[in-house]
Amino acid sequence: MNFKITVASGKGGTGKTTVSVNLAYLLSKELDLDIQLVDCDVEEPNSTIFFPKKCIKETETCFKQVPEIDIEKCTFCGKCAEYCEFSAITIIQKLEFQEIHSDLCHSCGACFIACPNNAIIEKQKSIGVIQNYKIRENLNLVEGRLEIGSPMQTMLISQLKDYVDGDAHITVFDSPPGTSCPMVETVSDADFVILVTEPTPFGLYDLKLAIDVLKEINIPFGVFINKAGLGDTLLYDYLNQEKIAILGEVPFDRSYASKYAEGNLLDTTLEKVKPHYQNLMRTLINKLD
Repeated sequence: MNFKITVASGKGGTGKTTVSVNLAYLLSKELDLDIQLVDCDVEEPNSTIFFPKKCIKETETCFKQVPEIDIEKCTFCGKCAEYCEFSAITIIQKLEFQEIHSDLCHSCGACFIACPNNAIIEKQKSIGVIQNYKIRENLNLVEGRLEIGSPMQTMLISQLKDYVDGDAHITVFDSPPGTSCPMVETVSDADFVILVTEPTPFGLYDLKLAIDVLKEINIPFGVFINKAGLGDTLLYDYLNQEKIAILGEVPFDRSYASKYAEGNLLDTTLEKVKPHYQNLMRTLINKLD
C-alpha cells in the first residue's frame, strides 16, 4: 500500500513546507511504516534545511528530448515549425535559416512526425537533478532541483514522481505553490490533499482557487490553517459555509516563527505547537483506515 498525501497551497508563504516536513517526520516517528517525503517545489526545494544530518544516497540527472535539424537533409519547408504548438522552431525558407529554441520545447515529438525528410534527430538536454536522502531508518527525502532558468517545472516533477519508491507505505508530496501546471501535476494522483492557508484576504482568495482545482479533478481534501489568529474570520465563515474540514491550526506566534526560520522541526522546539501537528497526523491516520 502506498498512500499519497499532497500538501499544497493557493499561494506561497502559507506554511506548506512546514506542514510537509513535520508531518513526514512525525509519521516516521509514530508509525512502524516506511515514509518518504518528496519535495516537488523544484524551483526552490528547501525541505533538506530541516534535516541537517541528512545522508545523500544517490543523485540522478533528468533530461528532456529536444530536436536537432540535420542541415544536409532539411529543405526548409517549415512543416516542423507549423506543427510545433510551443513556437520552439523557427524556419525562414528564403534565407535557408533554421533555429531550435530548446527552452520552449516540450518534447512532444510533433516535429519528428511532421518532417517529410527525416531531417530531425533527437538529443538530450538536462533539465535538473533528483537527489535521494536518508533521514531516518524509515524516512527518505527525495527532491527535484530544476536547472536555473529552465521553464520545465512540470516535466521535472513528472520524472520525480516516477522516481520515488512505490513500496513506501506513505508518501508526502510538498507541492509548488499556486494552481498552475506544476501544482496540478503534483496533486493529480494524490489520495488526499492538505491545503495550507492563512486567515487573510489573500489567503482566502487563493485557497478558493486551489479548492476549485481539486473539485475539478475530484480529489478529497481538507484545510490546515497556519498563522491562526492573524487577520479576520472570513476564512472560517467560508469553510463553515462550504462544510470543508479544518484539519488543524498553528497560532500566529513570533517565537514559533523564529524557530522555524532557524530550520527547526516543531517536534523538537515548541511544546504548545506540537499538539496541533499530532492532531493533524491522527486525522490522516484515520483517513488511512
